[in-house]
Amino acid sequence: MTAQIDMLYTQYFLPFAWKLLAALLIFLVGQWVARFSASIVEQIMKKAKMNPALVSFGRHMTYFVLWIFVAIAALNKLGVETTSFVALVGAAGLAVGLALQGALSNFAAGVMILIFQPFGIGDTIEAGGALGIVTEIQMFNTIFMADDGKVVIVPNSKVTADKIIVHKKA
Repeated sequence: MTAQIDMLYTQYFLPFAWKLLAALLIFLVGQWVARFSASIVEQIMKKAKMNPALVSFGRHMTYFVLWIFVAIAALNKLGVETTSFVALVGAAGLAVGLALQGALSNFAAGVMILIFQPFGIGDTIEAGGALGIVTEIQMFNTIFMADDGKVVIVPNSKVTADKIIVHKKA
């Protein structure tokens, strides 16, 4: 009977105990890394003087994404088949990507405007169905001041989708 217990101990319990210890270590260190990374993201966003709601969102999103990877790594170390978890995370990422498609399009258009500079701040332009003086070029939007004093905010993808007419300064 003692020989059977020793065999069970050495063949099953001891290896599982080491896996459990390694998984726990991965989880604890991973949580620390996730918290540390989230706080660095928060500090960088605060230094950039971003909206506090956006800072909080960025911190939580960083922690959440890293925590998912840590949890999958810990489960994998325990011997749990994580392929379905990874597929689920991939599907969720695809859904988020599709939901953000318009925002990513505006971001890409903003980068193109900043790189190629077809117009600048202070120029009077017609673009995206608006006419006015460009007061600000942001990553997602271009802001105009119309002749009647109204502020017009046009998504960058609309600005770059059609022709841009830059009026010469008098």
